[in-house]
Amino acid sequence: MFKSLYTFAGMVFFALGLLSACSSQPEQSIDESKKIVFGTTIGDFGDMVKESIIPQLEKKGYQVTLKEFSDYVLLNKSLAEKNIDINVFQHRPYFYYFIKQQNLDLVEAFEAPTAALGIYSGKSTDLNTDKAELTIGIPNDPTNLARALLLLDDIGYIKINPEADKTLVTTKDIQTYNRPIKLVEIEAAQLPRSRDDLDFAVINGNYAKSSGIDLTTALAQEKGKEYINIAAIRTQDKDSKWIKDVQDAYNSDEFKAYAKEKFKGYNYPENW
Repeated sequence: MFKSLYTFAGMVFFALGLLSACSSQPEQSIDESKKIVFGTTIGDFGDMVKESIIPQLEKKGYQVTLKEFSDYVLLNKSLAEKNIDINVFQHRPYFYYFIKQQNLDLVEAFEAPTAALGIYSGKSTDLNTDKAELTIGIPNDPTNLARALLLLDDIGYIKINPEADKTLVTTKDIQTYNRPIKLVEIEAAQLPRSRDDLDFAVINGNYAKSSGIDLTTALAQEKGKEYINIAAIRTQDKDSKWIKDVQDAYNSDEFKAYAKEKFKGYNYPENW
């Protein structure tokens, strides 16, 4: 009996010794250069990261985290403060205005597929309608108002002064009305539900999408890349290996196929 007890005690001490030896082994740490924290707004940009970008980067050994923000004002500040490494949510005019106002050392990295601003049917369904006068709803905030007017210029409804700053265009810059139209300025988020009272409505892509409007039903969309959304990073990271790998993921055939299937009607990067 005593022999059995001694044997059992020996086995216990041996096991404890093994556990002690195991716990004293240093934990394997992940290379910090292989950790990436994305910041996006909730919705399509976050979905792109989760569904296509992260899987690609994980295959290259990266540990990727996504933080989704409901307040887009925080995204550039979080990037500058190193709470995230890269953000994807904003167009160029907003980005350059914000970093200048806040004196942030950030740079543009690459373009991302963006829900384009477009003109959608209301009471009228054909841009070439012969109706005597058209009532068109446009966003009332300065940035999107300018975009709407540029689109109306592009489809031939109005002629904007060619010397006007494209990012600051207002109705005062309209030189000619090529047909009788009445422009009604409405809060951008309210335009989708105002279509029944308008002949046409110029709607931001994100509001169209969140309202269940198929972007491919737009009668016309903005063609330029001035307002396509971009990825932003800290200036110190612009030559890092990880940002090259992220950019490669966004420009990969895999991501292009995914985006063109899931995000039809979007404005795609110029280099695609």
